[in-house]
Amino acid sequence: MDSAPTSSRRHFLRTLGAATTSLLLRPACLHAATVRAQISFIVVTDTHLGYKQSDGAEKLWRKTAAEIGRAPGAFVLHLGDIVNAGVEAQYPNYLEGRKLIGKPVHEIPGNHDPQELFQKHIRPEVDTAIEHEWLRVLLLNNSHTDSHEGFLTPEQLAWMSAQCETAAKKDQLLLFAMHVPVHSNLHPDRGWHVKPANGQTDFYALMQKHAARTLALFHGHFHNGLRGWDDHAPVHEVCFPSALYNQDRQLEQKKAPGYNPIEFRPAFTRVTIREGAVELAVQAIGAGEVLQKELVRKPA
Repeated sequence: MDSAPTSSRRHFLRTLGAATTSLLLRPACLHAATVRAQISFIVVTDTHLGYKQSDGAEKLWRKTAAEIGRAPGAFVLHLGDIVNAGVEAQYPNYLEGRKLIGKPVHEIPGNHDPQELFQKHIRPEVDTAIEHEWLRVLLLNNSHTDSHEGFLTPEQLAWMSAQCETAAKKDQLLLFAMHVPVHSNLHPDRGWHVKPANGQTDFYALMQKHAARTLALFHGHFHNGLRGWDDHAPVHEVCFPSALYNQDRQLEQKKAPGYNPIEFRPAFTRVTIREGAVELAVQAIGAGEVLQKELVRKPA
């Protein structure tokens, strides 16, 4: 895949000091002449109920859920690590807080969510697709509880391929949601991703085949605020901020590949797709300020 020009990233870095921060990128699937209705939804991740064996994460989740309930958006994606360390007793606490949202919530497991407990408490069918107007979201479990790495099986790749073909027949755009990023990353990053031997190479081949229909890859797992890469343009790969805690690994200062805006408070993200753009508005929990990042197509 062609690399994206660096000018978009430079513009982003110049404007980091502003209350609202923007970055111009190019999701190719929004270049087409087809006019698509606006879609808005919410992304939240890494709530880790039971963290440090206290009720602090549960209380913060209830506060977060109430704020998400007041925010605009047709549905919510939770990108994994619902509870901490697979403690089963925390799933009912999560579900009780989820009632405050008042809109559909679609979860995927993280490496802290044993699949059997996810199936028992959240959804029997783990890998699934949801449809909203012209958007098809593929939700997959690519995490193992005994590893920070990501894994995609041949069966999952075959399922995704079939889902991509279905999207093409329905003229839908694709969004892939999985806990662990596919994108390779090394120190000073976490170093956690799907390795080539674990499905990365085959996934990128599939993504390239359907790049003109693929909007983005959405992930959790990193606890580094909004962390993304645009070197597999025209497809964007983004790790979202944790709703519990985030760490500043000084990725921008250390010139790590990609981008990592300076906002590390617990947060959820409002996603709006409109007029050829994907807008990610990072909302710090309990704060009125919004850090915005726009993924915008370049005019022809």
